[in-house]
Amino acid sequence: MGAITRHLPEQDVESHLLSAEGEEIIDLVRKHGVVYVRPAAELLGVLVLWSIALFGPIQWGWFFLLGGVALGLHALYLTLREHRDVFVITTMRVFRASGVFTVRIATMPITRILDITVEKPFVGRVLGYGHFVFESAAQSQGLRDIRYIGDPDGRDLTIQRVVQKAGLRGPRSGLDRHLMDGR
Repeated sequence: MGAITRHLPEQDVESHLLSAEGEEIIDLVRKHGVVYVRPAAELLGVLVLWSIALFGPIQWGWFFLLGGVALGLHALYLTLREHRDVFVITTMRVFRASGVFTVRIATMPITRILDITVEKPFVGRVLGYGHFVFESAAQSQGLRDIRYIGDPDGRDLTIQRVVQKAGLRGPRSGLDRHLMDGR
């Protein structure tokens, strides 16, 4: 699928950056290749339907041809939907851009991230993907669940580094350290 997805239209994430304020992309995360299994299976279904149209009963050939076209268009839509769903980690925030015909942008400033849960199902551990669940002060936002992220542990560390560099979870002050040590 990699050869096919190279030719698909990209999501324009640069237009959503706050360039004047110095925002830069740290990581642009696409979904893991496992999301293309369903569209690939549908394309195999197209081949089956067209084979039936060629070698099956002639009076039903048009039905199988149209069914193959419909299934092929659906596979193309699913491929575009997954390819254009990107998760972006910047120096100031994380955001998700998704959509084929209409674009939806969900944004969360780094300062609002309270916790990130990384879920790695068994198949995800074998194939190298996982899911993020973001906890923030505003629980009903469009960035709560980010699914099928490749190298989830590495991406989690990237986010933690950005949060650390922003000074939001820096080292404890000398007084705090003194109190914690019991001195």
